[in-house]
Amino acid sequence: MCLGIPGEIVEILPDRPDLAMVAVSGVRRAINIGLLDKETVAPGDWILIHVGFALSKIDETEAKAALDFLESIGQAYDDEIAALRQSMIEQG
Repeated sequence: MCLGIPGEIVEILPDRPDLAMVAVSGVRRAINIGLLDKETVAPGDWILIHVGFALSKIDETEAKAALDFLESIGQAYDDEIAALRQSMIEQG
């Protein structure tokens, strides 16, 4: 199962404005935010992530509700977090 997972933007990478460092359940990864070109995003904003790409900007309430739901489904969420831990987007 592939899930969209909420993450909080920690930093927009200065040398790669199409990438943001995002925190998801204790995991920090560079995420491509290029699909959000019509949105203004900044540290503290929440985004919905799927396979290393930000699909949309969401509000914190929606993010928290989604995280609560995802954590409640157990193994599928654990598998997605494990995949996120192993993923890497080249930054340089």
